[in-house]
Amino acid sequence: MARTLLLVVGVLIVFVAGAQAGSEFLAEENPIRQVVDGLHELETSILRIVGESRRALSFARFAHRYGKRYENAEEIQRRFQVFSENLKMIRSHNKKGLSYTMGVNEFSDMTWDEFRKHRLGAAQNCSATTRGNHKLTDVALPELKDWRETGIVSPVKNQGHCGSCWTFSTTGALEAAYAQAFGKGISLSEQQLVDCAGAFNNFGCNGGLPSQAFEYIKYNGGLETEDAYPYTGKDGLCKYSSENAAVQVVDSVNITLGAEDELRHAVAFVRPVSVAFEVVNGFRAYKGGVYTSTKCGSSPMDVNHAVLAVGYGVENGIPYWLIKNSWGADWVTMDTLKWRWARTCVALLVHHTL
Repeated sequence: MARTLLLVVGVLIVFVAGAQAGSEFLAEENPIRQVVDGLHELETSILRIVGESRRALSFARFAHRYGKRYENAEEIQRRFQVFSENLKMIRSHNKKGLSYTMGVNEFSDMTWDEFRKHRLGAAQNCSATTRGNHKLTDVALPELKDWRETGIVSPVKNQGHCGSCWTFSTTGALEAAYAQAFGKGISLSEQQLVDCAGAFNNFGCNGGLPSQAFEYIKYNGGLETEDAYPYTGKDGLCKYSSENAAVQVVDSVNITLGAEDELRHAVAFVRPVSVAFEVVNGFRAYKGGVYTSTKCGSSPMDVNHAVLAVGYGVENGIPYWLIKNSWGADWVTMDTLKWRWARTCVALLVHHTL
């Protein structure tokens, strides 16, 4: 029998800079094998194709570390050029001494268009969430908050080559609510949302919104566990069975457009909150510090990525949100990042309390 949940989750839609890409272009039949028994052999193969240089050695070590395999010599040359451009961007940024640093990661051989295609959903319009109903109180907020310290934040997952970030933001919020209520962890099904939540203006691997995912769960009988409905990272036919529902959303509460005070209050006193925003190029290379940017897209209502706000704080005088992403645990050295949003687009905070 499904356990009924009334959670607090939130979707704050914000305009930010940053984006990431993750494309491996793996090939089973590979004329030039990039993943070989040792680094020396890999370096030799790559240097023979792109020429000997310090940057070529960096590329070879990058390919070895992340298990990259490309189709042919032409693909190696193209990826090396992309890697070189991204490396220039990283080094140029780090010389500026800003509040955050960039670094090489698994996405460093991908163009922005490739990353946007595989890791971000199509822009979703959030104009319907401009008014919220989260109630503020006069209780003093703590200066710092980190829900990881309570053990209710579930492990970071990896959405793969599917723009399903909105489903991971949704399950992350619900998993936290479940752990808070029952004192034990649970892993919920993103694939059910990918396959089944289309009637609520979601588009599977092409994007969606956590607020609309919560509505789907509320009106369609619940959400199954990951084990019962495993993730494939592809659009599929809906196989949901209400008999397998593990959680149920009873109600939700939205945050007012741009009201970071409401978000802060909810994160401080309720639990982690779902957040949707617009990612732009550069964020994929984030390594550490407080990420911030003045860049954003053309429309203040369009978003293309969703994450989970699990806390907040201040570092070197810069206020930040602690963010849990869905690009795998290796994307940064910790499972959350520190983020200062440049401009707020929309906020939808959804409260789910058991």
